[in-house]
Amino acid sequence: MLCLEVRFNTYPRFVEFLIYLALTSLPNMKKTKRQVILDTAAKLFRKKGFAATSMRDLAKAVGMEAASLYNHIKSKQEILSALLLGAAQQYTDGMNNVKESAVTPLEKMDQLIALHISIAIQHPNTISLMTQEWVHLEGEPYDSFSSQRKAYENDFREIIIAGIEAGQLKKVNPDIALFSILSTMRWFYAWYSKKDGLSLKELEKEFSEVLIGGLKHKA
Repeated sequence: MLCLEVRFNTYPRFVEFLIYLALTSLPNMKKTKRQVILDTAAKLFRKKGFAATSMRDLAKAVGMEAASLYNHIKSKQEILSALLLGAAQQYTDGMNNVKESAVTPLEKMDQLIALHISIAIQHPNTISLMTQEWVHLEGEPYDSFSSQRKAYENDFREIIIAGIEAGQLKKVNPDIALFSILSTMRWFYAWYSKKDGLSLKELEKEFSEVLIGGLKHKA
């Protein structure tokens, strides 16, 4: 289980949220057949791509007949929607917890770095789909995902602007600062899969220093 001690012990609600994410991702938790299918699909979509993965591929990977698969899942679209909208909701819930925390903008940015790291470590296959495969969403799921993504970015931008106005951050372009942070965090899952021996505490500290340290206003 991930170690969630430390830097965020002054943010009880946010810590509770991170603990909830960790507990719901424990490998030894009993999973429903649907969840097994979703987890397996995420791995296949990451490896082969959404378009190149067939329902037959998925059925074989989970050890069941293709016809039986449809008793749990109607289509690849349903799978992709469940994976991406589920992840988007975690980011949305995390952002809401951060926004409600009674801390400074700089501390809220620290919390968001921790949020990205926590979700990416726990759900690397699903998070990998958020960088490119999300374009395969259709209809209402596409609109919902796009809306949540835009709202999350707007909220993050507002926190950066608040930090600038409070004198905690340099007078930088908020859009460039946001792009720099999110571009790094969106590909964190790929970088982390090739690393070993780094604790969650170290990751949070180092990424916060690299991504936010340079933005801090020096007294």
